[in-house]
Amino acid sequence: MSKWIDLRSDTVTTPTEEMRLAMYQAEVGDDVFSDDPTVNKLEELIAQKLGKEAAVFCPSGTFSNQLSLFTHCHKGDEVILDQQAHIVQHESGASAVISGVQLFTLEGINGVWNLEKLRKAIKVKTVSTTKTKLICMETAFNGAVLPLDYMASVYQIAKEFHLAVHLDGARLFNAATALQVDVKEIAQYADTVSVCLSKGLAAPAGTLLVGPKAFIEEARWKRKLMGGGMRQVGILAAAGIIAIEKMSQRLSIDHENAAYLASRLKEIPHLQVDESQRQINMVFFDIPDPKKHQLEQYLFSHHIKILPYEFGFRFVTHYQVNQGDIDIVIKLMKEYFNHA
Repeated sequence: MSKWIDLRSDTVTTPTEEMRLAMYQAEVGDDVFSDDPTVNKLEELIAQKLGKEAAVFCPSGTFSNQLSLFTHCHKGDEVILDQQAHIVQHESGASAVISGVQLFTLEGINGVWNLEKLRKAIKVKTVSTTKTKLICMETAFNGAVLPLDYMASVYQIAKEFHLAVHLDGARLFNAATALQVDVKEIAQYADTVSVCLSKGLAAPAGTLLVGPKAFIEEARWKRKLMGGGMRQVGILAAAGIIAIEKMSQRLSIDHENAAYLASRLKEIPHLQVDESQRQINMVFFDIPDPKKHQLEQYLFSHHIKILPYEFGFRFVTHYQVNQGDIDIVIKLMKEYFNHA
């Protein structure tokens, strides 16, 4: 059978052989009782990496983000975040169902807001308004990375108004790789951080919510309330440890391959790459050709999986995509658009 090339996301990766062996050999316990040693090791590791006090292991990124909102806020509180944020667009309306919070969305450019508009959006509770309780940032934001000075400014504004800050850092290690900084340099501008292990880092599942000890203790109770109390989950945590310690160190390869992919795509006439979102392992592009609507089906027939994205396409590189694979994709695309 021909090899499949999968450019849909960096969540499609399968665990490495080292991960599989570690999962098989993992020492486990009951994580609801906090006595799974491998989970405890993973939580201590990520907390130390991010310069925070504690962490709790969650099933998914949506779960971790929603657990953060649920723990930070009370029903009716307001959360300020970007109108294109993952929490708004890709988490199934969970904020309304789980936390009962009001989401106030700001229009930004790749996750960056006008800071004066942010200030004006912050509410103090009155007889006719709710109160702002939390500000959420996201980095990487699609394929773009928030500048550190911008994050520092948002965090400063939040503290002026005595607000908490949550960072959706699903691809935090990609952002740190792009900025060439330690993840602590980014995490310092948020009170709580969500870090995904299955996006780019090749773990099969899991996200960590990281923050102050008291916050995480409450979040652990609310995780159980939400149905996230897991038992011998050290089997998954074992892969997560390798994801953080090793797979995070090779992300520059994925970024280089994405840059190579972008350069090859530009060989196709009229194809436009969105350079504003070209900082990590993603390439957003569009091509003004009616044939583009059948591109997904055409490539699938040649053992290539892609995912149309909003008004164009998003191709994502990961550890199971190499430059040879990219050359195959470009060759087929040129043939399809008759630009061979």
